[in-house]
Amino acid sequence: MKRRTFVLSAPLVLAACGGVTREEILAPQSAIDRVAYVHPGPKRLTLMTMKNTGSDNGAHTGLMINASQRVLWDPAGTFGHSTIPERNDVHFGITPQIEQLYISFHSRVTFYTLIQELDVTPEVAELAMRLAVANGPTPKAACTTHTSRMLGKLPGLEHIRTGLFPNNLSDQFGQIPGVRSREYRETDSDDKDVAAAEIDQLLTANQ
Repeated sequence: MKRRTFVLSAPLVLAACGGVTREEILAPQSAIDRVAYVHPGPKRLTLMTMKNTGSDNGAHTGLMINASQRVLWDPAGTFGHSTIPERNDVHFGITPQIEQLYISFHSRVTFYTLIQELDVTPEVAELAMRLAVANGPTPKAACTTHTSRMLGKLPGLEHIRTGLFPNNLSDQFGQIPGVRSREYRETDSDDKDVAAAEIDQLLTANQ
């Protein structure tokens, strides 16, 4: 499905994670357990950088973590839906469908997504997930700062420097041996209200 069929329960704004302090969101453990998704294959960190199609400037950073379950850390992002439990920017139940919808939502005529995958040990993946959950709600405009800071705490990634700019982080991550990179592009209109309505209809129907 080429159309951006994903939903944001808040107003759709794909600005570079911008704003101020945010409130905590704490889904109950029962909701997380109900949707927990264990993805087959290697444990993996997938860094996603949303870039402007005209300037290539990075606008947002997200991180999918395949550990004992697969989660998506969208620090200071606007991503979210009532059917996807969240704890402070960490979203649970990230099936292949939800993964693709997240990427597709961020990819349109004005933005594309750089996807960088790194296979890691189960221990590193589990630590990454714990650190993401423990991070708390990321202040707006700090998506890359918090992601780079967390990655730099992982064994084998200590060289990653904390920084503000998405492109700087994606460049550092891309230099790690074994990282696989690809771009995802779409030509959808930048009308996010239309996308939101379509996405909400899809996920609500799947309940």
